[in-house]
Amino acid sequence: MWFIVFWGAVLIFLMAIGGFFMFRKFLKSLPKADGKSILDWQNYYIEQTRHLWSEEQRQFLDELVAPVPPLFRDVAKQKIAGKIGELAYKRNAKTLTEALIIEGYIKATPKKDHKFLRKTLIKHNVDLTPYEHFF
Repeated sequence: MWFIVFWGAVLIFLMAIGGFFMFRKFLKSLPKADGKSILDWQNYYIEQTRHLWSEEQRQFLDELVAPVPPLFRDVAKQKIAGKIGELAYKRNAKTLTEALIIEGYIKATPKKDHKFLRKTLIKHNVDLTPYEHFF
């Protein structure tokens, strides 16, 4: 009897977690006042700046998102690339620079993830002083 109650509680708990993440995704897909959702804008900026990405910059972004668990890594990379694309698009950038990638990463991620970014940038011998006001 206790085994059934235990598994029932575990299943309810796991379904609640899944429902929470599905609801968050649903909220992001709802259109805003301009008629586009957060995900629509994110995809728009990625498409508009796709030609600016070089292979080195993609590898650098891959290294930055390496601490993210593999299950969430693709979603995180897309969100970060969307923010980088937004910054590049609004600034009419001709190329993506390391500074744009780092700034986009900082603005797209929560503060708790910035310690991993600092470690990675120090490993790549990047000076953090120009980015301190973003942290």
